[in-house]
Amino acid sequence: MTTEQNSNEKAGNLDNLEEFTELTVEVDPELVSICKDSGARTEEAKAIYMKSRTMIQELIGNKTLEDRFRQRCVIATGDVSVADIMRFMHDPITAGVDAIKKGAPIFVDINMVKAGITKAGHKSEIICVLDEDQNSEIAKKYGITRTSAGFLAARERLDGSIIAIGNAPSALIMVCKLIEKGVKPALIIGLPVGFVNAAESKEIVRNLKVPVPSISCVGTRGGTPMAVACVNELVAIARESKD
Repeated sequence: MTTEQNSNEKAGNLDNLEEFTELTVEVDPELVSICKDSGARTEEAKAIYMKSRTMIQELIGNKTLEDRFRQRCVIATGDVSVADIMRFMHDPITAGVDAIKKGAPIFVDINMVKAGITKAGHKSEIICVLDEDQNSEIAKKYGITRTSAGFLAARERLDGSIIAIGNAPSALIMVCKLIEKGVKPALIIGLPVGFVNAAESKEIVRNLKVPVPSISCVGTRGGTPMAVACVNELVAIARESKD
């Protein structure tokens, strides 16, 4: 028997799983009972989420709906300073919650964002635009990025949608070009991360000639965790308003 087989056999024959299942945090029943996050489904998950949320509320405040998004992005990144760089334009939370309630599609730039968005608590289809440009035909023909080509391919379906971008500045720039040509998404969550066009693309969103509700941040930071956090917070607020 090989070492690998021996290891697998031992792992498969554990008799006492309880020694591995001790909770990593103390469960406060009161906090657990008020947790409405659809991604937290067990007592331990709810306890971890609510403990994090309570800690961050004390650090950055909890007075407005915008504060809730700041809290969630701080938790997602482990960086308290991201609360100060977030920007909310043209009543984006109302627009986003209304879109979630209507079951509007959510278009994302990469599969990591799609994977992170909760599937519970809403009926919106989550669409990664990498799947929209079949065989990368548009990307190859024009020499543009696959994410840009994906949004270009999906252009006729973007009206009324939520667009969440956490990775690709080029995709966010493409979305802005489409908006200038008449496309009307309900909300842009524009949080691409990086050093090439990331800061610039988010600045373009905030200065569109045709105002569109948006959540963005200043500078090079951002990323998939922040984009996912914002969508999931929209879902949470939409769900609460139905209860």
